[in-house]
Amino acid sequence: MSEALFSIENLRVAYPQHSGEGLIWAVDDVSFTLQPGERMGLVGESGCGKSTIGRAVMRLLPASSRIEGKVKFQRQSVLDLTPSQLQKFRGEAIALIFQDPMTRLDPLMTIGKHCIETLQAHSPELSTKEAKEKAIATLAKVKIPATRWNQYPHEFSGGMRQRVAIALALLLNPKLIVADEPTTSLDVTVSAQILQELTRLCAEDNMGLLLISHDLAMVAEYCDRLGVMYQGKMVEMGKTKDVFGQPQHEYTRSLLKAALHIQAVDGDGELVIENKGESELPITKTQSPILKITELKQHYSIEPNFIERLFKAESQTIKAVDGINLELYPGEILGLVGESGCGKSTLSRTILQLIRPTSGKVEFLGQDLTSLSRQEIRSSRRQIQMVFQDPHACLNPAMTVGQSIADPLFIHHLADASKAKEQVLWMLEKVGLTPPEVYYQRYPSDLSGGQQQRVAIARALITHPKLLICDEPVSMLDASVQTQVLDLMLQLKAEFELTYLFITHDLWLARFLCDRIAVMNGGQIVELDQTKRIFTNPQHPYTKTLLAAAPLLARA
Repeated sequence: MSEALFSIENLRVAYPQHSGEGLIWAVDDVSFTLQPGERMGLVGESGCGKSTIGRAVMRLLPASSRIEGKVKFQRQSVLDLTPSQLQKFRGEAIALIFQDPMTRLDPLMTIGKHCIETLQAHSPELSTKEAKEKAIATLAKVKIPATRWNQYPHEFSGGMRQRVAIALALLLNPKLIVADEPTTSLDVTVSAQILQELTRLCAEDNMGLLLISHDLAMVAEYCDRLGVMYQGKMVEMGKTKDVFGQPQHEYTRSLLKAALHIQAVDGDGELVIENKGESELPITKTQSPILKITELKQHYSIEPNFIERLFKAESQTIKAVDGINLELYPGEILGLVGESGCGKSTLSRTILQLIRPTSGKVEFLGQDLTSLSRQEIRSSRRQIQMVFQDPHACLNPAMTVGQSIADPLFIHHLADASKAKEQVLWMLEKVGLTPPEVYYQRYPSDLSGGQQQRVAIARALITHPKLLICDEPVSMLDASVQTQVLDLMLQLKAEFELTYLFITHDLWLARFLCDRIAVMNGGQIVELDQTKRIFTNPQHPYTKTLLAAAPLLARA
């Protein structure tokens, strides 16, 4: 057997504790090795220690963390590297792809500047021209065109920022990539392209890949070996087919059951299409749509910089939303799917009038929102609420859970302090955060990702809206928590008579939840139909491409 590329022996990690608290091991006695060219997946629920291992490998843990055991890269102890050795080690030996690209990208630097700085820090002999050529070629691998070289991170969608972060990791041709949820915010086609590129590099350059993910189907498709973590421990390890085919640990079995529940796969690995598409939807021709979008456009101009203006370069127009027509009916769940950067999130923000459209109409309950004043729009938002992708980013860390949920009641003058507390406690119980009195006093940092998302849902529902826009609400959650949150959303829909616009890049989630699906590409809706017909008889080539690229657990 060849010498191991990377190994972890009896690793234990404890984060700094508040005084008086006992030592809690986030990673507890974990050991594994990775061979050159091998692809290993690491799965488990949020908080199980997966990302802690990734940060331990890169020496990115807080200075006061307690670390025991050994971390070796090509026989060299990573924990003993000097600061100068560590600077060279990060990027050239091992590169880390973070889940949140904004932790990797400087908002004051263009994408091109990020690339040039990374290359010249490690290869100072490269000229700016040579560095730019290499960077543009690497960006092309992740489908970022050279025309976006001078743009800033805030001008990119979440998925496109993630592509930039992946390109930055590939720039220095590392021997091992630690990818921590690298495709969470990416659509299936781009995910497939990037993972196929990483797989090719593993084979051609003998590069190792440690893929940390909650997406079991993706891990099954792209990894040779699989480790399952639970409460800081590695509870199961083996070849991917063996672990999925004959799981030994109860936790592994529960993860698989949750993932198959969402994908609705039968025992023979065949897709089970539920009867949604053939049943009568809660829509009749006599009903008026709750939301009607007519010829909606959202165009942005990229102005040339000073040098470009000297050469009389013209401004570019990005058509984020380009002539959308859509109707959403009371009681319906409409899924909006498409690749990152196709305009899904821009459309949702335009519906809410967080950004004013270039042209077109957005009618909610017969009222044209585009013609309302700022005060009238604010009032209308009581009836339209939004659940965002990252609950941690949309909850104020300085406010308790009770304060966060009660805030919309005070904004819309719906309750005084005592009534607000009563309503918040009732809503906490509805979203499954019990006992509610305990969660009322907690802060977001005291909660898991799934619990934070339940708080975000409770805050969205506290004003009793008629329409809920959900922008990737479960993409950052592991399979078991995803199932709990989706089942909760279905339960709340029935109880509160809600209508959902469900934005996702996960086709299986859309199929599990939605009555109809609208497929979006290049700012336009290219196909709209009942869920069953989209999956059994797709009409548009792009829809067929999406379906072909979606990883299915049963295929593994």
